[in-house]
Amino acid sequence: MNITNTPTSPVAIITGGAGGLGFAIAERLVRKGARVALFDFNEEALQKAQRELGEPTFVAKVDVADRTAVGLAVEAVAEAFGRINILINCAGITGYTNIKSHEVDLEDFNRVMRVNVNGCLNTFQAVVPHMLRQEYGRVLHFASISGKEGNAGMLAYSTSKAAVIGMTKVQGKEYAGTGITVNAIAPAVILTEIHTIMPEAQIKYMTDKIPMKRCGTKDEVAAIVEFIVSPEASFTTGFTFDLSGGRATY
Repeated sequence: MNITNTPTSPVAIITGGAGGLGFAIAERLVRKGARVALFDFNEEALQKAQRELGEPTFVAKVDVADRTAVGLAVEAVAEAFGRINILINCAGITGYTNIKSHEVDLEDFNRVMRVNVNGCLNTFQAVVPHMLRQEYGRVLHFASISGKEGNAGMLAYSTSKAAVIGMTKVQGKEYAGTGITVNAIAPAVILTEIHTIMPEAQIKYMTDKIPMKRCGTKDEVAAIVEFIVSPEASFTTGFTFDLSGGRATY
């Protein structure tokens, strides 16, 4: 499979692209001939990612919850590369975890929703006009198995990822006749840097639910993402792909 079936190399915007799943995906797409633009809030990690990926990687320090900043960054990518073919929304935060719903801090809950939900909408609204003009595009939002099933102790995160799945279903239907597909992916526990800051009890709770009895890897995620954002994935939209080691059976 080759993601470069378009006449020129595709351009992909990846939020949360300076580390974790976002960077693993960027590495794979670059190897396949794509040009990538990484949006992230960590400027030092962005510079490191740019050095490792090489030119012409575009990087921008962006808070995806900031609608204005997102719009400016997207226009800068379009000006630099001439088009935007792919949007992959990896940026996300867990918020406080391992706490019951009645103990949830509302400010933290709202912060998670702003990044995980508003962030996807902000980038989508900035990018899709470019895709509509091209009559082609691939959008992938990162959801989570917790958005399907709910993880106890993770009210904000689970709620936000359920909202991302709902957003994907709506957008998939709305743009189905335009050449743009909009899908989501719902991983179970994938070993990334984000899990180093979560309580061990929370990780064990999530991992124990996986029939394969292991976590997923960043390479496994990048491999399925490569297909979802490729021209070959042309008849699937509004769908949430499973990557859960057998946990999701519906």
